[in-house]
Amino acid sequence: MTTPPPSPHPLLTVTDEVATALAEGRPVVALESTIISHGMPYPANVEMAVEVEGIVRSLGATPATIAVLDGRPRIGLAPDDLELLASHADVMKVSVRDLPYVVARGVHGATTVASTMRLAALAGIRVFVTGGLGGVHRGAETSYDVSADLTELGTTDVAVVCAGVKSILDIGLTLEMLETLGVPVVGYGSDEFPSFFSRASGHRAPMRVDTPADVAAMMRAKWGLGLDGGLVVANPIPAEDEIPADEIGLIIDRALADMDALGITGKDATPYLLGRIVELTDGASLTANIALVRNNARLGAAIAREFAAD
Repeated sequence: MTTPPPSPHPLLTVTDEVATALAEGRPVVALESTIISHGMPYPANVEMAVEVEGIVRSLGATPATIAVLDGRPRIGLAPDDLELLASHADVMKVSVRDLPYVVARGVHGATTVASTMRLAALAGIRVFVTGGLGGVHRGAETSYDVSADLTELGTTDVAVVCAGVKSILDIGLTLEMLETLGVPVVGYGSDEFPSFFSRASGHRAPMRVDTPADVAAMMRAKWGLGLDGGLVVANPIPAEDEIPADEIGLIIDRALADMDALGITGKDATPYLLGRIVELTDGASLTANIALVRNNARLGAAIAREFAAD
C-alpha cells in the first residue's frame, strides 16, 4: 500500500487524493464552502457541491473543497463532510479574520473566497473556482462595507475564476479597488465585465483573454516577476442561463430595500440578499447561480491543467 504524501502544512488536513495530486504536480482546483452552507438552500446546495466536484474530476483535475471542520482546516472533503456543511445548523461563515477563532474553538466553519484563497495557498493550490466575488457594497462611502475578498486578492497568489462580482455590489467601485490593489482582472472571452446573474454590467473588463493557456501564461508571468497577489478571471454566465441585467436590477433594488428595513448588515447581508433574490425570482436566480458555478468549474479545471503542464 502506497503511503500518501505528508500534509503541505502542519495545521491542514489534506485528503490522500489531493495530497497525491499536489505531490505529483497534477492539476488541483480549490472550491469554497460558504456557497454550500450560506449561499444556497438544502438540498440544492449539496447536490451542487457534488456535481461541481464531478465536473472538475471529469476534466482531468482534482477538486479540493475547503472548509474548517471541528476546528481543523480541511483541504478536500468526503461526501459526508459535504452533507454536514449543507445541512448542519451551526456552521460559521468564516473569512480570514475568523480562522483563528474557529480553529481555536474547534467548531465548524464554511470558508469565504478570502479564507479559501488563504488556505488553498497554504496547501500549494493556485487555481480556485467560485460563483462570484465579494467587493465594495453599495453605500460603502458611509458604511465602509468592503469585502475582505479584495484585500486577499492583493496579497495571496491564487487565480480566482468567477462570474464577476455579485450583482448586489457596487461593481464600478469594486473594479477601482482591484486596480488600486494591483490585481489583474481579465474578462474571459468578453470585453465586458460580467455581473454574476448577467453577462453585462455596463463596465468594461480591464483586460481580455480567450483561452485557458492565456490565463496560465499570465499566472506564470505575474508570479515569475515577484508580483504578489491573485488574478480575477471573470467568466460570464452562459447566455442561455443569464437573467438580463435590467430585470435582475429591479429585483436587487427591492431586496436591498427589504434588507435595510430589517436592519441587516455586515456578514449577514450577502446570505440574506441571495436568499431574498431567490424568493423574488421564484427560484430563477438559484438556477442561474448553479449554472454559472458549473461553467466556472469547467474553465477552472482547464486553467489548472494548463498551469500544471509547465
